[in-house]
Amino acid sequence: MRFIDEVTLYAASGHGGAGCVAFRHEKFIEFGGPSGGDGGKGGDVVFVASSGLSTLLELRHRPHQKAEKGHNGMGKNRHGASGADLVIKVPVGTVIKDAETGDILADLTQDEQRVTLLKGGRGGQGNARFATATNKAPKFAQPGGDLEERKLRLELKLMADVGLLGLPNAGKSSLISKVSAARPKIADYPFTTIAPSLGVVAYKDYRSFVMADIPGIIEGAHDGAGLGHRFLKHLERSGILLHLVDISWMPERDPIAEFQSISRELALFSPELAAKEQVVVITKTDLPQTQKELPGIRAWFEQQGIKVFPISSATGQGIEALLDEIARRLWGKPEEVW
Repeated sequence: MRFIDEVTLYAASGHGGAGCVAFRHEKFIEFGGPSGGDGGKGGDVVFVASSGLSTLLELRHRPHQKAEKGHNGMGKNRHGASGADLVIKVPVGTVIKDAETGDILADLTQDEQRVTLLKGGRGGQGNARFATATNKAPKFAQPGGDLEERKLRLELKLMADVGLLGLPNAGKSSLISKVSAARPKIADYPFTTIAPSLGVVAYKDYRSFVMADIPGIIEGAHDGAGLGHRFLKHLERSGILLHLVDISWMPERDPIAEFQSISRELALFSPELAAKEQVVVITKTDLPQTQKELPGIRAWFEQQGIKVFPISSATGQGIEALLDEIARRLWGKPEEVW
């Protein structure tokens, strides 16, 4: 299934049904009077968050959505049926905006959370409603209320406790596949991850947290380089960012400069995202070159007041200490989560 995280919808509620103009015409009943029924209310447009969905793909193929209109009133004081509401299910984490103004209309962050964005038109009253002592045979009724329509922009932001950040091939997919059941594509070339993925990480058989892996970010992403900033929004809901750094390429590449470059890209995308606390993770410690360069790189980060966690997703070295640090930051000290 394709991962679609942005769609534009043209949504409209249902028009209200018109009231009816009618009079009783029954044998042996003289001057039967008005008997026009009311029209039915138009259907609303309702959005519901569902944990069973992970993409907006279905809505991409149905960009025009309209609720059912109310039925017209009928004679013999019969009221028209109300139009059915249009219920649109979206993944948890979907933000709904006005496509014209950019205003946020709803942010669905919990399973089964509901929001009515467009109200259906009211049903018009039939002529039976307007009979008075001075006007016993009204020959008019109300039309149905107008529908509401709007152009909407839906953006999915993954709900995760921990987000993985780093250059392509920094080891993000390897880490999430090591600690969870997620199985992203892993290969020795850049941008093997082209769509975000989520994994549930079990911590000491007691608690769990959700980890998000997004495609690698490179310098110039804010100008469209690589996959650009498109997927950075999926880290905005993360409480903690793991910044994965690969030093096995030294001395051909400067990992410190790369770390600073990615940090600048975060700031260019969102100051709030750049302000999130980061845990620096040195990956691929099973490689001889990484082991050789690790002391110097660790010293530089510690001079900046940043604690470093070396790991190897291949051997599992350092993974437990990293999970303990994540648990401490999410819930307190490791022993406090039991």
